[in-house]
Amino acid sequence: MTPKQDPTRRTLADGRQIFYFDDAGRTRAHSARDSRELPALDHSSRMRFDVLIGEWITMASHRMTRTHLPSAAECPLCPTNETRTPTEIPDGDYDVAVFENRFPSFAAAPEEAIDGPGDGVGDRPAVGHCEVMCFSSDHTASVGELPLERMRTIVGAWISRTEELSADPVVEQVFCFENRGEEIGVTLTHPHGQIYAYPYVTSRTRSMLTQADKHFERTGRSLLADVLAFEREDGARLIYDGDHWSAYVPTAARWPIEIHLAPHRDVPDLPSLNDQEREELAVVYQDLLRRIDRFYPGVDRVPYIAAWHQAPVRIDRPLGRLHLQLFSILRAPGKLKYLAGSESAMGAWVNDTIPEAVAARLRELK
Repeated sequence: MTPKQDPTRRTLADGRQIFYFDDAGRTRAHSARDSRELPALDHSSRMRFDVLIGEWITMASHRMTRTHLPSAAECPLCPTNETRTPTEIPDGDYDVAVFENRFPSFAAAPEEAIDGPGDGVGDRPAVGHCEVMCFSSDHTASVGELPLERMRTIVGAWISRTEELSADPVVEQVFCFENRGEEIGVTLTHPHGQIYAYPYVTSRTRSMLTQADKHFERTGRSLLADVLAFEREDGARLIYDGDHWSAYVPTAARWPIEIHLAPHRDVPDLPSLNDQEREELAVVYQDLLRRIDRFYPGVDRVPYIAAWHQAPVRIDRPLGRLHLQLFSILRAPGKLKYLAGSESAMGAWVNDTIPEAVAARLRELK
């Protein structure tokens, strides 16, 4: 079972919050104090509205000074102990730790008035939340290889933080994700993910909601549910078909390896999953990560992005449907898919792989 997680809450030296989530049966006090002297937080991020395509762009220049690929001995996500400089995590050991990002793209700015998210005003504070989630105290760990009990804790932490962040009246969408691999652009190699709580509904989500609305007007049904039903019946791109979840390579995949994982039941977000769905999710999530790592012979750890698409907090929730988008930019050993002119300038994607062939390869790796 994956029970609701009640974290231990503590405060870091500069006032940021940290949340400790313990594996089942391992409740601890987490009483270590953050002994660092830290500067005041920079909440100067701004958002500007691109009127040409109707999207918000965040300007966060203070992030230029964030830590970049430190050595293992200087990793800020490892637990603090007597042999290293104090880190972002004061405890000497932890299972899962979540803390407010020291270099956030979105942060609280209560002293400034906030315009409505859809009014098109050209410049406003980038109000919201950015959190870092550390999946293990082991610097060399991989999420796919963690014990199942830890994966249950991770699922519980995603749910807990989504619930709390969604309750903030400035938040319109909560996004849980993991970037792995320097090729993806990670600046810290310690196993970790992030959670963004946006003050607007993101562009990709708005596009999906538009398509979902058109489909509902025509059919009276959920678009994402119909896509899932089609993939399960067709089978050509299906990778996993469980009791509560199925995974498939999308028909119009953009990336060299791309998997969508969706629950069989219509749910808007992670907190809406029942106990059985949470338990199977912990199992299948790691299974998919292991398959990706075995996709290319001779490549031990394939770079990937694991992105949870959740329904917006307030608007069009019935049109949203929870699903995971898991993908890699590695198109062959030592070769990356770069977003060149067609993709970057025109948004016109060209994929070098065939979804049915990718699905067949992933099925082999069971």
